[in-house]
Amino acid sequence: MSKSRSSRDPWPRNRSGIAAGCRDHLRVARETLHFVSARIGTSLLVWLLVGIALALPAGLFLLQINLGAMTDAWDGRPGLSVYFQLDASDPVVQDVVETLESDASVHSVAFISQDQALAEFQSYASLSDALELLEQNPLPASARAVLAGGSGLADLQRLANLVTSAPGVAEVSVEKTWLERVTEITRVISRLGIMLGLLFGVGAVLVTATSVRLAIEARLEELRVLKLVGATDGQIRRPFLYFGLFYGLGGGLIPGFLGALFGIGGVLGVLGALVAARQRLGNLEIL
Repeated sequence: MSKSRSSRDPWPRNRSGIAAGCRDHLRVARETLHFVSARIGTSLLVWLLVGIALALPAGLFLLQINLGAMTDAWDGRPGLSVYFQLDASDPVVQDVVETLESDASVHSVAFISQDQALAEFQSYASLSDALELLEQNPLPASARAVLAGGSGLADLQRLANLVTSAPGVAEVSVEKTWLERVTEITRVISRLGIMLGLLFGVGAVLVTATSVRLAIEARLEELRVLKLVGATDGQIRRPFLYFGLFYGLGGGLIPGFLGALFGIGGVLGVLGALVAARQRLGNLEIL
């Protein structure tokens, strides 16, 4: 045997590179997927727990979105009613109506003259004879402005301040009670969703960490052998990160009504696996 041949390393190292790293990741992922599918009962339980942890805050998020869409599409949009002085002239009234109609946040303006208000009142009340005895119409002209979709409380208050200072205006009634309530409910749901998202996110991490820790215990002797032959911490930890990824992805598929949960579940699963791997494999002893 020649000197050059005898000087060769009997255990040649694998060539490093992106292609080799990808092949190694693919091999580990395939082996991990086989391990998870071989224990389908445990895997289904973990997927169910992670799915429930993701579904509850996601359901609140969908409720918030639907509530906002409902208020935007609802015909009963907020608005304000402007009541004019009894002696307000027609040009003064018309200026206020045109000011409302030209505002970008206003969807429509309905004007009711004094005569129309009196006729409407007489059709609903039983005082038509008494009203006929009055020398002057006691009902004022009015205009009701309905906000356009997407307008909020700030636009409503701005309009109210704008027309209140206009000449000929006696009173402005702002109809914003329901919008304030819906806005407050939406804020509460948003805060509750964030809180539950953090809480159940931590729960999903802990569930995955516990499952991965059991998988580590089941392969502890194999891991000691790998450590003995010189495997790095990253190589030993890698299969269990894939465990967490598959557990998280499976949990994200359980509440599949929101596609983003698929990726979120995968991230939470990897975090849980990383926690378990660092705790159990950090001081792995070789016997």
